[in-house]
Amino acid sequence: MRERVPDDTTLIRWAHTIRPETVHTLNDRVVHLARQAKVTSGRKLRLDATCVQTNIHHPTDSGLLVDSVRVLSRFVQRAKPLVEGTLLSVKQACRSRVRSARRAAQSLHRLLRRKGEQKDEQQKELYQKLITTTQQMVKQAKQVATSLHHQPQALAQQLLCSVQQVLPLIEQVITQASVRVLEGKKVASHEKVLSLHEPHTRAIPRHKGGALVEFGRHVVLDEVEGGIVTRFEICEAPHEHGQADEALAHHQPLFAHPPRWLVGDRGVHAAGTRERAQAAGVKVVAIPAEGKRSQEQRAQEHTRAFKRAYRWRAGIEGRIHSLRRDYGLRRCAYHGEDGMQRWIGLGIISSNLRHIAQATVA
Repeated sequence: MRERVPDDTTLIRWAHTIRPETVHTLNDRVVHLARQAKVTSGRKLRLDATCVQTNIHHPTDSGLLVDSVRVLSRFVQRAKPLVEGTLLSVKQACRSRVRSARRAAQSLHRLLRRKGEQKDEQQKELYQKLITTTQQMVKQAKQVATSLHHQPQALAQQLLCSVQQVLPLIEQVITQASVRVLEGKKVASHEKVLSLHEPHTRAIPRHKGGALVEFGRHVVLDEVEGGIVTRFEICEAPHEHGQADEALAHHQPLFAHPPRWLVGDRGVHAAGTRERAQAAGVKVVAIPAEGKRSQEQRAQEHTRAFKRAYRWRAGIEGRIHSLRRDYGLRRCAYHGEDGMQRWIGLGIISSNLRHIAQATVA
């Protein structure tokens, strides 16, 4: 008797059960297979970073406010049948304000395309209207959520859990819009909410590729010779300072020896990295220093061994391009930070297996 082939939704549900730790362990196993197949010996290690975008639209204050109203309106509409018997003025509490929010946002977008001295004042008025609409929607959602606390149904508890997760984000969206637009002050990048559905999204500055900023997460990749990516890490900060130490700590137990070359660009440099790497057994540490260099650092960076190792570093740019183009690392389609870990890990594992297969056939 033949079993039915699982459909796509089943495979996706199974994929969501994979924990990030499992993905890292699977990649370590693939690296071990690459060693057995003599695709790599782990003698050279290079690092670089890229941005993996989250699956969101371009974030704006008005767009986030409209999203907030839409999410809360959907919540109160779904909860309406459950609270009709326990909540007074159900019609007012479960009123949708999506149309009001969208009209205000559309008026705002039309205004921004116009020229004139009075535009700033009109913009603040429209933003104030949009913020007020969102605040009213938050008040309604809290009123409905309070009523849901007394409902034993599974659907009621599910709705309550979902709104409790999103309400703090929406209140932060209201605060940052008020500070940025109405008060004219700046909000620190790490304090901004860029998406209600992907709250882990960060603004990553870009210095190439035609974009000033990308919205996603900063990901550090370690690669050894043979095109094998041995490690990846999603960074909280939009830089890779200090990642050389972590790369070395991961590499040594994986290959049972330190790399002869440890290579990275200036972004990887951190105080004491060279000394710690050399103490661990690395022969050549080709990581240029940041800022003003000492005479000793300049002399070190002009040696033949340093230049030769640093030229090899450029190859990881091509590996990153291949991962972004062929293995989905340009934009993550999974949700949440754990989902991004799975997405990146599965793409890297696929790339590594392909390199092993190509080397074995050749």
